[in-house]
Amino acid sequence: MNGGLAKHWRVLLIGAIVSLAAIYFVVKQININQLARALSEANYLYALPAAGLIVLGLAARSVRWRILLDRKLSLWRSFNIINVTYLVNGLLPFRVGELARAYLANRNEPPIPIFTSFSTIIVERLLDTLAVLIIMALAVTAAPLPAELRAAAALFTPLVLIGFAVLIVLAINPARSMRIIERFAPKTLNTRWNIVSWFGHFLDGLKPLTQIRPLIAVILWTAISWSFSLASGYVLMIAFFGAGNWAATCLFTAAASFAVAVPAVPGNVGTYEAAIIVSLQALNIGGINSTAGVYENAVAFAIVVHGLNLAVVAVLGVFGFIQEGVTLEQLSQGTRSLQERQDNIAGEQVS
Repeated sequence: MNGGLAKHWRVLLIGAIVSLAAIYFVVKQININQLARALSEANYLYALPAAGLIVLGLAARSVRWRILLDRKLSLWRSFNIINVTYLVNGLLPFRVGELARAYLANRNEPPIPIFTSFSTIIVERLLDTLAVLIIMALAVTAAPLPAELRAAAALFTPLVLIGFAVLIVLAINPARSMRIIERFAPKTLNTRWNIVSWFGHFLDGLKPLTQIRPLIAVILWTAISWSFSLASGYVLMIAFFGAGNWAATCLFTAAASFAVAVPAVPGNVGTYEAAIIVSLQALNIGGINSTAGVYENAVAFAIVVHGLNLAVVAVLGVFGFIQEGVTLEQLSQGTRSLQERQDNIAGEQVS
């Protein structure tokens, strides 16, 4: 227990250092007066359709998750749980929102097994990473990638492809996969935690990977959700730069997505903004009809993009809490029990 806590503190410390370094990188070049001018000159009427597009993107993600769960959740509940997940992930470290998602789905009637939720979340992450890599490839057609993004693409592409291959192999022949886990799972661990049963639930969440129509639907809704995200960024570019730029939108969206995976403080403050600024600088995007500095315009834009996304997630997340009829304390207790169960399993496996 103490070892796990120490590990968590180390991750938190690393995240704080990374965020502070990113914030320093952003602010060291800022002229405050120019930044204030850039923020005041923006046309915030464009924030309304941009926010609407963010909501539509979240709705598309909820449709995708419902399909992965074989429509065992209503669309309304899927939407609310997704929004709670994003809010909790923005407030707390270690992707605790994913545990909250599994807990809330398990409260459904009939309950959705926790490991079924976990397997669908893994599929989502792989699909989203592939989508980001495709978006990055689209940006490459217009401009060379910054070195940081090239390195990220080189790292994630083979990992994602291998991950997908493993999941498909497991899902194609679930009976064989079950026999393997029955053979190699420690008997004492299986007796105490029923690992074989949990693995069966995990395989249930992979079924869409073996069925053409659900797989196509999941891929389609992934594309739709990311299209809404790109459209939102494009609209906000008009507010700050006088015109949108699809190459820049693709590049800063991909960069911001990779920044979310980097250890940082909750909300990815600093790293998110730095990723957008570096992307805009790589394409020499500056203000049109603006008296503010080019760099300050990019910083102002990054702040508003991040702030708008956080605001939409906050509003929808609070609404999701209300609709689910759960308090933050209840959710915390539920996710804590899931976390303790995972830690206990890990401890048993090590011993």
